Amino acid sequence: MTNVLTYLPDLFSGLAITLILMLASVSIGFALAILLTLGSFSTYFFVKRPIDFFIFFVRGTPLLIQLFLVYYGMSQFEWIRNSVLWIILREPMACAIITLSINTACYTAILLKGAIHSIPKNEIAACDALAMSKWLGLRHIIFPRAFRIAIPAYSNEVIIVLKCTSLASTITLLDLMGVTQQLITETYDTVSLYLIAGAIYLILNTMIMGIFKILNRWSQIPGQSIRK
Repeated sequence: MTNVLTYLPDLFSGLAITLILMLASVSIGFALAILLTLGSFSTYFFVKRPIDFFIFFVRGTPLLIQLFLVYYGMSQFEWIRNSVLWIILREPMACAIITLSINTACYTAILLKGAIHSIPKNEIAACDALAMSKWLGLRHIIFPRAFRIAIPAYSNEVIIVLKCTSLASTITLLDLMGVTQQLITETYDTVSLYLIAGAIYLILNTMIMGIFKILNRWSQIPGQSIRK
């Protein structure tokens, strides 16, 4: 069995791609989730219904199919290949980020909606009592409160996004899993390589959980000081 240390430089190059995928997808996905959440509370039928259906479709279909639809499916349309969109959609990295961002946005939107519904009614009523506009109440009261409530569940979503980045290897992207599979075809050292890759994912997950524990503890400080 080859010395496992010889695999580390290649695996770390794949790890860099994995981290880029995760951070970009989580950042873009969170911004999209806020827009989807706002749209889902809209009183306009033509805004709310398409968003609800879009979230239902994304949550109801496998991520792998979504990834294939974006990477392989978009190339089937000639008008896309002849447009400026093709500059982005022909790149596997861009397609993976787009797919992961949309996927996590839909799940995060559901988390935020649940968190908003769980906010005590008296806090929402306080916004009306202070004559706040709907947007002002969302910005200063409802969304900050919902974010604090959603933090524990959102940490699981970020971990899921990290794990889902491994699917990017199916569209020729050499992330951590892609490099691992490539090394296995070259060395046939299956057990060692999968164990190393698994250990790296485990370390990353542990770090994410630690960061969110600190964030959750920090987010509770204002509430504790008010109660005191």
